[in-house]
Formats: sequence, structure tokens, C-alpha cells
Amino acid sequence: MNTDIENLFKDKVLGHPAGLMILFFTEMWERFSFYGMRILLVLFLTAPLISDNPGWEWPREHALALIGTYASLLYLTPIIGGHIADKYTGYKGAVIIGCFIMTLGHASMALEMTWSFYLGLALLVIGTGFFKPNITSVISEMYKGKESKKDGAYTIFYMGVNAGAFFGMMLCGYLAENYGWSWGFGLAGIFMFLGMLQFWLASSLFGKVGAKPQPVADSTEVVEESDESAEGDAERLNPFTLFDKILIVVSALGGLLYLFNDPISKISELNILNFKLFDLEGSYVIVLTALILFLFLIISRTFRYTRLVRDRIIAVAIFGIFTVFFFSAFEQSLGSMTLYARDYTNRTLIGSASMIFKVVDALLTTVPLIVITWVLYLLFKKTYSRIPYSNFALALAFVGIWALVIWRLADKFSQTGNEVEASWFAILNSFFIITLAPLFSRWWESKYNPSAAMKYGLGLILLGLGFAILAFGSMGIPQGAKTASVSMIFLILAYLLHTMGELCLSPVGLSYLSKLVPARMIGFMFGIWYLAIAIGQKLAGSLGGLIDKVTEEYSLTVFFLIFTLAPIGAGLVSILLNPLLKKLMHGVR
Repeated sequence: MNTDIENLFKDKVLGHPAGLMILFFTEMWERFSFYGMRILLVLFLTAPLISDNPGWEWPREHALALIGTYASLLYLTPIIGGHIADKYTGYKGAVIIGCFIMTLGHASMALEMTWSFYLGLALLVIGTGFFKPNITSVISEMYKGKESKKDGAYTIFYMGVNAGAFFGMMLCGYLAENYGWSWGFGLAGIFMFLGMLQFWLASSLFGKVGAKPQPVADSTEVVEESDESAEGDAERLNPFTLFDKILIVVSALGGLLYLFNDPISKISELNILNFKLFDLEGSYVIVLTALILFLFLIISRTFRYTRLVRDRIIAVAIFGIFTVFFFSAFEQSLGSMTLYARDYTNRTLIGSASMIFKVVDALLTTVPLIVITWVLYLLFKKTYSRIPYSNFALALAFVGIWALVIWRLADKFSQTGNEVEASWFAILNSFFIITLAPLFSRWWESKYNPSAAMKYGLGLILLGLGFAILAFGSMGIPQGAKTASVSMIFLILAYLLHTMGELCLSPVGLSYLSKLVPARMIGFMFGIWYLAIAIGQKLAGSLGGLIDKVTEEYSLTVFFLIFTLAPIGAGLVSILLNPLLKKLMHGVR
């Protein structure tokens, strides 16, 4: 394995092995397809049946219930996908399997039939389960023994995530909103296929890194925890009891039952949980029971550990609760905020305003693409003889994206006025991350680096302030109004603040988890972390689905005030808990 790692580091691009750039572009095309499709979901489902670009005309609550379940499942299947890769396929094999399944999912959705739409969503959930945890695992294995370079590697990789999201939402959104939904869904599938092809054809570059696990005849795992008090092996390893496993199965089944029943009962009126207990609806009885059982499992297991480990797990659990609060509001960007962009924002520009926007939009599009194309050129120089067919597939993808970008800009400049697509605003998150991430990274490395609780608090407060701007901008919208014409500056400022909040909280969450949890527990706790994000995703869909009800009974301002006060309140609690959390973390920073 060490020989393969050394070979990877022989050919370097930007100071890192060429293999990292293969992973960069694979992730970029996967995120292109993922976000390009996802931004279209709420627009397609709620678009009028009778229009120039007909959709399914679902009520917003129904659409957001489905999207919430879909987004939640995307963070649950990686727990299974990671396990399958560890035991059977290896990381590289899992990535290829995931890409192929997602390609089929996008192709299925492009048909725009009822059965193909649901099949497509299911395939995307399964494919993401294989892809998401394992491409990062390849990076982790590549940098064994070279941990000092790992932070830089993940920073470059993270740029690929946001570059793909940026171009995916821009180009898929443009095609879908102007030429038909099938074009947007189909484009996502084409680039997913090319991303899979270039990774598959470059797999020889990685040697045995990420390969299928080899069976071991007899191995003894040695657990070293020098900072823990010496206690019996049974206490230190804390194996799952039969009762623990029963709790896991029952709580998982209850949670999944709720996840599937929620959109099905709204869309088809087939409610498999149609009962009441103490005036509480069956779906809430099931999900609350599942949550209580799971919390009992976590609490009972936590108190079996030594004090140091127990305290750190409690700190992780508290951060997990704040993570649920964050994502339940932050993920409104692909739900209620996209609806706000389409139905309540003045997106029509004329005269000099239109020309200024076209110039800014052209720069936003071409400058990042020029930079990424330069990275592609550097990769070609190092690997053109070793993986020529992979480079050809990658070049084909870039010829395609440059052609689409040039065509889109020419189409824009040929118009006398300009109407900004509702999906365009979602690209602001990726743009602000690319521009602001270096500043936040330097802040974290300086002597002014805040504690974990302060970062979480600041992130939640910034998120709430973004919604406060939307609440203020919506004050002139009448109660119950379905459309309005609010200045787009409010939405742009909201995305800026939300991105700043994300940079304070999202990237550091997994970092603190890896520092606080012993190595032997890291897989289990990563699963718990993904579960927290999944709960936040589902809450985002459920709460976003209240937009019509709250708007009709009160106003759109009140709707956004909910997302203002809850995150700010949670942020203040996080800051107040700073001394306690520092104590629980036992010196980890």
C-alpha cells in the first residue's frame, strides 16, 4: 500500500498527487448533476400544468414533503454504502457503482413520467449512498502517513464540490426553466456519466488505494487509548448488546416508516399510519417513539464509557442538536427560498441594470471555469500518457460545458431585457463559499480562532440574520399573497449571510467529531452525525411546507421570522454553553 501511495505522489498537480485532481473532477461532475437536478425539483413539482413550461402543479406543502424525505434519505444511505465498501466492493468500486446508478436515475427523471420520476429519485438515493462516503475515503487512504497535507487536499476537494454545484445549478436551471424540464434533468445525467467514465478509466492510477478489501485469516485489533483510565476490555470496547441492536432496528424502522408515509399520505392520501393516540396523529406517535428509543440507546451507551470518552460524546451530541437546528433552516435554500425567488422576487431587469447583470453574470461564469480549465491542463501534462482515455472523457466534458456556457451567454446578450431564472439565486451560495472560504480558513488558523461553541453560535446567528433580511423585505407583501415583486437584493444578502453561517459551522462539524471520538467509534459516530443532518433535512421540508398556511393566516414576514428567531435563539444558547462544552471536550480545540 505504501508503494502505491508513493507512486501517487510522484506526479503532482498544485503540490498534490494527480490522483487528487481525478477525484476533484469526479466530485465536481457528481455535484454538477446532483445540485443541477435538485434545484429543479421544487420548481418542476409546483409549476402550473397549463403554462409555457408545464410542471405537475403540486401544492407547495406536498412538494416540500417529498423533497424533505428525499434529502433526508440522501444522508442515511451513505451509512450503508460505506459499510458495503468496507466489507465487499472497496472504495473505488463503490464510487463507480454509485456514479452508474445515479446516471440511470437522472436518465429516468428526464422521461418526466410519474413512474420514472419516482424511480429516478430512488436510484439517486441509492447511488449517493455508494458515492458520498467512499470518494472521501479514497482521499483519506491516499494521504496515510502524509497527514500534514490532508487539510490542503480536502480544501481543494471542497472547491470541486462548490464548482460543480455552481455550474450545475446555473446550466441545468437555465435549460430547464427556458427550454423544458427534461433538458435540465437530462443534462445532469450526461455529466454524471462523463464523471463516472473519467474516474473508471483512471482507476489504474490509484493502484491498490481504495481497492477491494483483502480477507484476513486471523487478526487481532489492538485498541490504544492512553488518555483513558485502564479498565476492563468489556467496558472499554462497549460492545452492542442484543437489546441495543433491537433498539436500533425498531427506531430505524419507525423513522423510515414516518419518512415514507409523510409524502405518500399527502400526495396520494394513502395514510398507513391513520390512527390517533391521546389526540396525537399516528405519524407523530411513530416518529416520536422512534426518537425516544434512539435517544435511550445513545444515552445508555454513552454512560457505559469512561468519563473522558463519555464527556466528549455528550459534547458531540450537543453539537448534533445545533446541527439539526442549522440544517432545518439552511436547507430552505432549495425549498421555500427557491419558491420566494420564483414567486415573490422581481427578476426582470431592463436598460443599464440588465447590461450590468449580464456582464457580472458573464464574469461569474467564465472566470471560475478558466481557472478550473487551467487545472485540467496541468493534469493533462502529468498524466496524458498514463490515463489517455480518462483524459479524453474529461476533455469531452469540458468541451461540452464550455459550449453550454458560451451558448448561454450569447443567448443572454441577444435579449434586450433580462429575466433572471429563479434557480440562478441558488448558485450564490457556491460563489460566496469559493470567495469567502480562504478568509475563514485564515481566521481559523489565527490566534483569534474561536472555540467550537462560539463558531456554532456565530453560524446560527448569521443564518437567522439572513432570514431577518427576507422578513424585512417581505413586509410589504399582503397577507395570503401568492406572488409579489420584491427587490432581489434581499435574497442576495440573505444568501451571503447564510453562506457565512455555513462556513462557521458546516466544515468544522466533522472536524470536531473526528477529534473528540476515539478511532474505534468513528464509524458509528459518523453515522449518528449523518442522522442529525438527515433529521434537519426532513424538518426543512416539513417547516418549509408551512409557507402557504402561515402566509394565509399571518404573512410571509411571519414565516421568515420563524427561521430568524429559532436559529438566533439556538446560537445564543450555544454561546452560553461555551464554558460547559470546553469542559466536556477536555482540551480538544
